[in-house]
Amino acid sequence: MKLNTIKSIGRSDFVNMGPIQLRQPIPTRTIDNIDPFILLHHYGPYEISEQNNPFDLGPHPHRGFEPITFLIQGEQLHRDSLGNESVVNAGDVQWTTAGRGIIHAEAPTKSFVQKGGILEGIQLWLNLPAEKKMMEANYQHVANDDFRVVSSDDGKVNIQIIAGELDGVYGRIKTQTAVNAFMIDVEDDGYFDIKVPKTHQSTVYLLKGDVLVNATESLKLNENQLIEFNQDGEGFSIKGNAANSKVLFLSGVPNNERVTTYGPYVMNTQTEIMEAMRDYQMGKMGFLAP
Repeated sequence: MKLNTIKSIGRSDFVNMGPIQLRQPIPTRTIDNIDPFILLHHYGPYEISEQNNPFDLGPHPHRGFEPITFLIQGEQLHRDSLGNESVVNAGDVQWTTAGRGIIHAEAPTKSFVQKGGILEGIQLWLNLPAEKKMMEANYQHVANDDFRVVSSDDGKVNIQIIAGELDGVYGRIKTQTAVNAFMIDVEDDGYFDIKVPKTHQSTVYLLKGDVLVNATESLKLNENQLIEFNQDGEGFSIKGNAANSKVLFLSGVPNNERVTTYGPYVMNTQTEIMEAMRDYQMGKMGFLAP
């Protein structure tokens, strides 16, 4: 397999977001976005308790993109203006299509706060093309055990197919655009060649451990943690350099459109941003009680 060459390598440094610190590998000073992915936040691990619960996000709106949560550790309650209420457990994925507008809230469940524990996850913003920015909002929640898995022959690499397709195995999430999202667990010396469609821009992000990509570039926690690939090959290779490494792989067909953002809105023009703010104030995105 001809490997995709590496376009850029990025760190995952901490930024301040209100009362919490989290890692932000996208965007940075050197990587603005990896179209169609425009933001990636890695939050936690946080020690949650009744005395320390900074990750209680009250009702807030979104429009024009898909906010996605990959929960690594812990337990969160999701509520939204469509009437959904769902407890998201470790390993679960919630995939919200904001479209024309949705209001949602996320927080550790009351029982999780009372008993205490570790909260960690990924928040990803997947842009919608202009033709789908005003589609009906939707919410999908898939439990960890319901995802299909592709494994290496020796069982040292296990690839959870969340969305898209790998080796004829399809994800449970229904996507609005051509997107792959895989959660990859790699043991020491585990090896796998992962195919990537030539039409996709792609990236891998290390959550924990130590892996070698394309036999040349190491990803380690608190060092380089993200690789963006060129679209000049058939995929990439991954090898484990430590036990219990975990990597998120993302790929998608780029929109190649202008992106204008303001707070929780991702649109194509400033006028559309102003319209989103007006529509939220007028209640056109629905209602969700605190």
